[in-house]
Amino acid sequence: MSGKLSGKTALITGASAGIGWASALALTGEGANLVVTARRQERLAELEAAVQSAGGKAVSLLGDAKEEDLARRAVDLAVQTFGSLDILVNNVGIGNYKNIVETSAEEYDAMMDTNMRSTFLFTRYAVPVMITQGSGTILMISSMAGVYGFGGEAVYCATKFAQVGFAQALDKELRPHGIKVGAICPGGVKTEFALGKGRTEESVAASGMLDPDDVAGVVLMACTQSPRSRIIEVQMRTMDEALT
Repeated sequence: MSGKLSGKTALITGASAGIGWASALALTGEGANLVVTARRQERLAELEAAVQSAGGKAVSLLGDAKEEDLARRAVDLAVQTFGSLDILVNNVGIGNYKNIVETSAEEYDAMMDTNMRSTFLFTRYAVPVMITQGSGTILMISSMAGVYGFGGEAVYCATKFAQVGFAQALDKELRPHGIKVGAICPGGVKTEFALGKGRTEESVAASGMLDPDDVAGVVLMACTQSPRSRIIEVQMRTMDEALT
């Protein structure tokens, strides 16, 4: 541990597994205090224990990231417990891989609310704290589906393009306040999320997808960059990708 984030506080949504879990451990490894949210209490408890075993500090909040009250309480908890909120990782998300004619309005709402509404809400409540501090880093865990359109994933792509556009606009809006905003866009990652709906555990396990730690490494890089620079967007693809 080099302590690059010593004294800093990070809030991570969807932290109970996958990229969120790996990012939590990566940031605590550099000394960050953590506030983590998810919908599974037992997994949050396990994450807190893992952070403490690594010598870090973490507090958790159980709830659904698309609910405004959770965003408000999570930001308040960060400030009340650790005195600041320096990093927000908007990680929570769901996938539903279907053709458009097979996608219901309810499925559209679920994806848009989980992937984009949560991003808006947590950012909305984090920004005033960061403006007062005169600094902060906000990251959206988007996807290569937020850079390119993929057949059979139109609604999912729409939610991920929305996150990228949100980040680009906020980069201009918040940079004068010393706040860095960026989007991390990985290809497929071997997580529970990768299953979404329409994939199988076997197909994901057999794939050459990225590992959660690969993405967590980029999250850490974005959070420890020079004060004079900012990471606007990172696109990540597996080395196993076909060359055609």
